[in-house]
Parts: sequence; structure tokens; C-alpha cells
Amino acid sequence: MRRPVLTRFSLLAVLAAILTIGLKLLAYALTGSLGLLSDALESLVNLAGALVGLAMVHLAARPPDEEHAYGHSKAEYFASVFEGGLITLAAVGIGIAAVDRWLNPRAIEQPAAGLLAALAATLVNLAFGLVLYRAGRRYHSIALEANARHLFTDVLTSLAVLAGVALVALTGWAWLDPLVALLVAINIIRMGVHLINRSANGLMDVALPDAELAKIRQILDAYSARDGVRYHALRTRQAAARCFVSVHILVPGSWSVLDGHRLLERIEADIRCAVPNAIVFTHLEPLEDIASWRDQDLEQAEGTLAEKAH
Repeated sequence: MRRPVLTRFSLLAVLAAILTIGLKLLAYALTGSLGLLSDALESLVNLAGALVGLAMVHLAARPPDEEHAYGHSKAEYFASVFEGGLITLAAVGIGIAAVDRWLNPRAIEQPAAGLLAALAATLVNLAFGLVLYRAGRRYHSIALEANARHLFTDVLTSLAVLAGVALVALTGWAWLDPLVALLVAINIIRMGVHLINRSANGLMDVALPDAELAKIRQILDAYSARDGVRYHALRTRQAAARCFVSVHILVPGSWSVLDGHRLLERIEADIRCAVPNAIVFTHLEPLEDIASWRDQDLEQAEGTLAEKAH
């Protein structure tokens, strides 16, 4: 079910980019404003990112197979990295053009018609961005969320450009146009770096956010207090829409295999309920066996967990 849903939302991102490109290029053709051209170039980046995102979302939704036992969800990170790289390159191009226009100022033509076209593009971006952001949060899709954040940034960029074009038209200060374009370029670079950094963290198996880790620890602490068991070697990682949790549960050696198995089933079910899309791995160990404590050198999400288990 997740694949067709996310594919449809990714198609919305493509549609939004196509509509805004047309409107912004029309605004540039009417006015000759470099700020509006920079805004249109950013929408071209949106389109390229949306197309790659569409392909990666489709790939990420594929079920696990023999060669990819943990699924394909990390494919979404490649879309985000690609979009972040395109954003950065576009910003560099905008900055170069802004410097040239600063040295060679040009008056803005037909500002009213151009502003109307650009405003229409801004409203389209805002509407589609809200839809994509809600879908990204609901379905835990970093590709959709990246597209949405890009559209929101595009909205802010467009508003700044609109203000700049209006000021140029009112004051005749042609130097404001390249200044706005340069500010747009700086903001785009900031967004591109953020996307690349977030995707790199995902590819490096970053741990779950603190809020979700706290939920997991709260569940494990409750079982420790109620059932007299202990835990350590808690490790987590985020893989786009999926996340993985592994933990060692130590129980009294007098327990039967059946008793231990039933406990682990309850723990896993509680964690999956608290953390959506979590795949949980548990390992059962006897409290009394010293070998159970020899795995404290395992990489952990929190450095003090092994001490806490003691």
C-alpha cells in the first residue's frame, strides 16, 4: 500500500515543479528581473529533485529480497543528497549571475504582470508543499519531506524576490534586483547543505531521535522494574521510513525458554507500538552467566546503558 501512495505524492511534487517553472519563467520574460530568474532556476532544481525522488521512492518501497534483506528504504537518502547537490550548484550559478547584474544594472519591465505570475507560482508551491509535508510526516518519507521543505524554502525565496522586484519598480534602484538574487543564492546553499547533511547521517546509520529513544528506554525500564529483568546493548538506527532496534534482555536462568520467548514478544510488540515502522531484534541471555555481560563493548546508542544495566 505504501508504494502507490508515496508514488502519487511524488508525482504531485513533479506537477508542482512544472507549474511553477512555467509561471516563473513567464514572470522573468515579462520583467527581465534576475531575482525572478533565480527563482525560476530554483524551480528547475525542484523538478530534477522531484523526478529523482519519484524514482527513489518507488525503489525504497520495494519489499526485502535475498540481496536486500533489510529492504530498500535507504534509497530515499540518495534522492535527498542529489537534490541537495543540485540546489548548491544552482545557488552558485545564481550568485555568479547576480554579481554580473550588479556590475551591469538593468531596469525591470512590466513589473505588475510579472509580479502576478510570480505570486501565482508562490501560491502553487505553498499548497503543494503543505500536502507533501503532511504526507512525508505521515508515511515517514524523507524524500517527500525533502521535497516539501524545498517548496517551503522556495515560497520564502519567492516572497523575498517579489518584495525586491516591487521595491525596484517603486524606487528605480536597479541594484536591489541583484542584491535579492544574491541573498536567494545564500539561502539556497544553506538549504542544500542541510539536506546533504541529513541524508549523510541517514546513510551512516544515525541513531533514532532522542524522543524515540526515550520511549524505548521507558518501555525497557518498566519491564526491568516489574519483571526483575535487565537489559543492555541497546542499539538503534534510522533508515528513511524504517528504523531498527536491537537490545539484549537478561532474565533469570531458572526461566524456561517459553517464559523468555513470551517476554521478548511483549517487549517487541510494545516497542513497535511506541515507534512506528520499527523492526525490533531482541537477544535473550541468562542473568547469572558471566558471558552475558561480555558484550558490553558493543556499540550502543547511549554510552551509559551498559552501566545502567549493572
